[in-house]
Amino acid sequence: MSSSPRPAPALQPLRGVRVLSLALNLPGPAAFMRLKAMGARCVKAEPPAPKGTPAGTSGDPMGQYNARAYATLHDGIRVISIDLKSEKGQAALHKELARTDVLLTSFRPSALEKLQLGWKGLHKRHPGLSVVAIVGAPGARAEEPGHDLTYLADAGLVTGLDLPATLFADMGGALMASEAVLKAALVQKTQGKSSFQEVALSDAAEWLALPRTWGLTQPAGAVGGAHAGYRVYPCKDGRVAVAALEPHFAAALCAAAGLPASDLRSLFKPETHAAIAAFLQGRTRKQLDRLAVEKDIPLHTLA
Repeated sequence: MSSSPRPAPALQPLRGVRVLSLALNLPGPAAFMRLKAMGARCVKAEPPAPKGTPAGTSGDPMGQYNARAYATLHDGIRVISIDLKSEKGQAALHKELARTDVLLTSFRPSALEKLQLGWKGLHKRHPGLSVVAIVGAPGARAEEPGHDLTYLADAGLVTGLDLPATLFADMGGALMASEAVLKAALVQKTQGKSSFQEVALSDAAEWLALPRTWGLTQPAGAVGGAHAGYRVYPCKDGRVAVAALEPHFAAALCAAAGLPASDLRSLFKPETHAAIAAFLQGRTRKQLDRLAVEKDIPLHTLA
């Protein structure tokens, strides 16, 4: 008997690259998860925990308001405590930076300057160090207060009174930050130069909003609800997310619903929406799950 092929080992393009992070809350630690998976040696420096908190409390607010998230984000990450506002802390930090390839921050530019961590000063003291600075908004707007929700709202991704399902700007910004570290490491290796890069969470939100900007996810767009094969419908005991967008998937859905073979335009007609809605409303999740397999229709049932 032939044995099953072994899975390919995970690629680790950042093996040997040392990254120090001062970034708190979600984007920086989420970026660290990605960087660690790519082989980077990751060290996180946190401020001391607030006075009066129990021993072992994290200096990162995430550790105080969601211990589960904090534990997941920092699994396998070396965490050290450094008071950047003290001379002792500054000395400890620069000792770490002397053997660091990339520094990850999430402070406003003015705060970095107060901590003597502006790019010009750092580059002079540590010429081989690259910096990836996570900010809320780019350029002159980097001093503006904001959070994931405000960046999504500014990008047009908050469309009602409900909060978004997840922290899109923070997680998108984390991906952009990990990409920036990869760029820095590549430039260091190929050109022997350090670099400074700014990653804005508002830019991440705008990137995620591009399909909406193009009209794709607007109400009249094909993936915004206008196409009968791409919607969320009620079914007999829950809901069903249908993604029968391509012609062959849409044809299979229409055939299952007893509709005649139709062209693309008919899928935007109210009567097609009504017929498919009625078909799905009369079926259970179990029946629809079976239908998806038998007829090769992309759908997912929900409670």
